Amino acid sequence: MSENCLLNLVVTPEVEDAVADWLLEYPTVTGFSSYPIAGHGSSEQRMTLAEQVAGRRRQLLFQLHLPCVDARALLSDIKQVFRGSGMHYWLVPVIDAGHVD
Repeated sequence: MSENCLLNLVVTPEVEDAVADWLLEYPTVTGFSSYPIAGHGSSEQRMTLAEQVAGRRRQLLFQLHLPCVDARALLSDIKQVFRGSGMHYWLVPVIDAGHVD
């Protein structure tokens, strides 16, 4: 059994559609989830004045559950294709997963 991971990608609205389209075409991605999120933090230099006043930035979270070896290859390609996008990611192991029938 291969080790599975959950790859989390946080992207700005400017690249949301490009990332979604790219993931849909990626050969080892069989599906993913996406969610609108609010980013909070100390990266004020990346925030517009309105975002600084609001104290948050609109972003999107993509989550992909896949074998770790595929996740690492995908991440390597993302770093090339979306270089300079400011995308944030983290990769975590999946302890258990399945469907409840």
